[in-house]
Amino acid sequence: MILTDKQILDEIEKGRIVIEPYNRDYLGTNSYDVHLGKYLATYEDRVLDARKHNKISVFEIPEEGFVLQNDTLYLGVTREYTETHDHVPFLEGKSSVGRLGIDIHATAGKGDIGFCNSWTLEISVKQPVRVYKGMPIGQLIYFMSQGEVERYYNAKKDAKYNQRTEFPVESMMWKNTW
Repeated sequence: MILTDKQILDEIEKGRIVIEPYNRDYLGTNSYDVHLGKYLATYEDRVLDARKHNKISVFEIPEEGFVLQNDTLYLGVTREYTETHDHVPFLEGKSSVGRLGIDIHATAGKGDIGFCNSWTLEISVKQPVRVYKGMPIGQLIYFMSQGEVERYYNAKKDAKYNQRTEFPVESMMWKNTW
């Protein structure tokens, strides 16, 4: 079951959902709009290797915006820091962003219960498009969970994306054992 606006507000009041900065105007009927942060990143190497630490170059989006190219994967970040303690958060692109040909995540739309951070976006475009820091980029949808949680994400010692940051975070696949 997806939380409605009243349920999201209730969970914010109880501290089970945290959104910083929070603005009531961004609360939809059953979602909360998030915005593109001021930083983007690209991988330094053109060929990525799943077994190595692929380094990124981070840059600030200028006031006049930045034109994304369709042959490059960009890592972005939400302006909002979020915490979700009892629900499963899903990040989806806004339809108006999709209609510009912008995909905001390749595979990582679902967060874990206990995820406490800004969201790194895996941005790709169908054709060149100019983006701006602070523009609406996606929406968080919260699903109710059933049953007790044994290990919250923010309490896992092996969680790779626990360090609070305002910057995009590169893949940590290289830390996996396989």
